[in-house]
Amino acid sequence: MQHMVARIRGLLLAVFVLQAASFASAQTSPDPMKYTLRFPEPHTHYVEVTAVVPTSGRAQIELMMAVWTPGSYMVREYSRQVEAVTALAQDGRAIEVEKSDKNRWRIATGGSSSVTVNYRVYAREMTVRTNWVETDFAMLNGAPTFMTLADDSARPHEVTIEPATGWTRSMTGLAAMPGGPHRYSAPDFDTLVDSPIVVGNPAVYEFTVEGKQHYLVNVGEGGTFDGARAARDLETIVAQYARMWGALPYDKYLFLNMLTLVNDGGGGLEHKNSTMLMASRWATGTRRAYLSWLGLASHEYFHAWNVKRLRPVELGPFNYEDEVLTRSLWVSEGVTDYYADLTLHRAGLMAREELLDSISNHIEDLQNTPGRLVQSVEQASFDAWIKYYRPDENSPNVAVSYYTKGAVLGFLLDAKIRAATKGEKSLDDVMRAAFARFSGTRGFTPEEFRAVAEQVSGVSLASFWATAVAGKAELDYAEALETFGLRFRPVETPRSDRPGRAWLGMSTRSDGGRLVVSEVRRETPAHLAGLNVDDEVLAINGFRVRTDQLSGRLDQYKPGDKATLLVARRDQILTLSATFGTEPARRWRLEVNPEATSAEEQRKRWLARG
Repeated sequence: MQHMVARIRGLLLAVFVLQAASFASAQTSPDPMKYTLRFPEPHTHYVEVTAVVPTSGRAQIELMMAVWTPGSYMVREYSRQVEAVTALAQDGRAIEVEKSDKNRWRIATGGSSSVTVNYRVYAREMTVRTNWVETDFAMLNGAPTFMTLADDSARPHEVTIEPATGWTRSMTGLAAMPGGPHRYSAPDFDTLVDSPIVVGNPAVYEFTVEGKQHYLVNVGEGGTFDGARAARDLETIVAQYARMWGALPYDKYLFLNMLTLVNDGGGGLEHKNSTMLMASRWATGTRRAYLSWLGLASHEYFHAWNVKRLRPVELGPFNYEDEVLTRSLWVSEGVTDYYADLTLHRAGLMAREELLDSISNHIEDLQNTPGRLVQSVEQASFDAWIKYYRPDENSPNVAVSYYTKGAVLGFLLDAKIRAATKGEKSLDDVMRAAFARFSGTRGFTPEEFRAVAEQVSGVSLASFWATAVAGKAELDYAEALETFGLRFRPVETPRSDRPGRAWLGMSTRSDGGRLVVSEVRRETPAHLAGLNVDDEVLAINGFRVRTDQLSGRLDQYKPGDKATLLVARRDQILTLSATFGTEPARRWRLEVNPEATSAEEQRKRWLARG
């Protein structure tokens, strides 16, 4: 009996301690930032923001707006869309707002315990990292929408949405608050920035995987996008990733899918429990288009592990006002690209030949980029802020994509690990081990990611890292081909009446009916002839060539033929001499090697559902 009494006393004491800790926490928890979003005239493309800002008794506060958003590594100056910033003290008095920096506002509180700040944001930039407001819906990202306290963004943030007339639903990864619909909370500014919001009347499809709710939120289906089919296939993809990783790292997940013609070419942006996707509303119309959309969704969803939790050490805590440089984006984005289509195949949504074609496209793109011999993939990651997001006509000559080369490296590294362990381990094991070790608050360094890969493979990867990751040498595909029983498709013998097509190696565009050079790659006939970007090609060998005639005109020549090109450069007429080359064959097309029968089991393991 005494033992039982003592046990009960111990339990009561523990409950008392927990209650006291909870009470103390409640007493010390900082007051939240409180936002209200309104759309009184959505056709004007504005969202009106009211922010109730706690001052903590300070005589002066300073508000900050992010200049970039995580996942999109370029300074975008979101504050340029902000206008009409005003502030009121708690008693309703107007107080002065001073613009203190390009993205900061200083407010003298006058002793008020809170300040109400009102501002408007112009929202008509249809990308996954910006805002769009129109009559039918609003698409809002956190970084270009919300100001926060410059020195105290860790406090809670609450959002109340007042939908425009006729809008019935809001969808976001933020946690719902009690007290009615359209009320949400975030424990800190990082979570608020990481949770895009869609308001309007979207088509919503729900499915459950591992007991957790998932939502496909379609804006702009227009009777053409098959949402039910897309949701079923997303469920299959999520289930496949759950098998690979072992668990789902969130309570709910949203695929916010913007289907529209007005965009910058589509794309996606990852978030911790959601993604913003942008594609054509006809994306389910053809197999090629649909696989592209599924690949996009698969890529962004993989980021729920790789980037949003398993991240380079530099990408957190976030500095929203300065560039954040890392050499590991090839892991974050390139390896993710590798898994995007591999997982579609493992999930039964993509045929083996389609997967090999996808990997071939990465390899061919890389091998046809002169910049692969100029810039390492680590440097490409580091220079993302100044190069990748600001490409020009010379970019292929001096730079490489960390997406493209990173995907190829994922393929090669996977094969290397499988070869070293006789198929017992793979890149899957590396990603799981890295996630277990570095998905907390700190993140990984380049050296630590390599160390995990070496630990899993049981061999040194120093040479691979030196040449393929830090170096600029040509990649060696032999081991991967042998491991997976693949080969590059033999080049077909050309027809006897056409031994190869004449080729200049330049890209062109039609500009008001003019045939204008848009890109010239190094060591091509066009480059050797002295053609420049923006040259207008007027004639070949004295005969006028129009925008729709270049391909047919080239068919009249053969490699080695010489030609005189008449071009206009800044209104000056020039004559250039060119020697046609041979149009490069598609050398980098993967296929199963019928002679490599011993690799069949290794290939099956690579492609298996897992």
